[in-house]
Amino acid sequence: MRLRGSFITLFVFLSASLPATPLRPPVVETNDDSFTFVIAADMREFAGLGVYDTSQYFRGAVEAIAAHDPGAFMLGPGDIDPPANVFWTITQTLGTYYTWYPVVGNHEAETPSDMDWLRAYEYGGVNPGPTGCPETTYSFDYSHTHFVIINEYCDVSGDAATDGDIPDYLYDWLVADLNATQMAYIFVIGHEPAYPQPDADNGRLRHADDSLNLHMEHRDRFWDLLKGRGVVAYICGHTHNYSLVNINGVWQLDAGHARGLGDPGARSTFSYIHINGAMVTYETYRDDANGGLYSLMHAGILAGYRVYIPLALH
Repeated sequence: MRLRGSFITLFVFLSASLPATPLRPPVVETNDDSFTFVIAADMREFAGLGVYDTSQYFRGAVEAIAAHDPGAFMLGPGDIDPPANVFWTITQTLGTYYTWYPVVGNHEAETPSDMDWLRAYEYGGVNPGPTGCPETTYSFDYSHTHFVIINEYCDVSGDAATDGDIPDYLYDWLVADLNATQMAYIFVIGHEPAYPQPDADNGRLRHADDSLNLHMEHRDRFWDLLKGRGVVAYICGHTHNYSLVNINGVWQLDAGHARGLGDPGARSTFSYIHINGAMVTYETYRDDANGGLYSLMHAGILAGYRVYIPLALH
């Protein structure tokens, strides 16, 4: 659902200095079946100390998240290099022990220092990935929800071995991980979209033919797996364009970019996913396209039941 204007109609849903080494996030434990997590991707070098440490770049997105709702944790679906800078901006704004789950993108995979940092990062209590990428592919549970982070550049030979793919080695691990969970909701997070889409607001299209669809057979097998296991959404980045589309029963949420003025071709973006008992909803905030304020632009339902009740937001 697309939201604009002074009054916005929403669904109301009925339930159901940089650190030398990364710090450990707190262990994720909760008995509450309602929580929120944040998604922000592709901020790259527009973070950290220095010229980009202003509200016109990634810092502005994090400040808006802090003011609105930090959520339980943040997912970073790739192109977060250098990750130490992104980590610094997040923890300077949201607190030293705020939980951030980084995801390998193509720029990290091609930068050895980034991969060294990500291998050393303390992810907390997570299930490690296969031997080719035990640190950068992982899964964890939060409340009644299962999260799987996949390094799409991983194969048996290592964690920076492919051009963005779900090869047999990674696919087999994913099958086993998904088969082992009994959680009510599942989210899979990677970097490259399976089905590249234009930006939801201005139609810009990037990486149309060189994302996971470059390996079509593997892409289709991957998507069939997500559908068969009832995955709510595949969350990605890479294109710098925000989009949300349902493909054969599985949502694909492309997080866009959160670098502010670092990419003037599409609005800077962050999204929330709200798990509220038997409901899964989303909200997407975008800036004014000039490095300014973020406002709610898209919201709706991903899973559960709904009752239509109009509300007005100013």
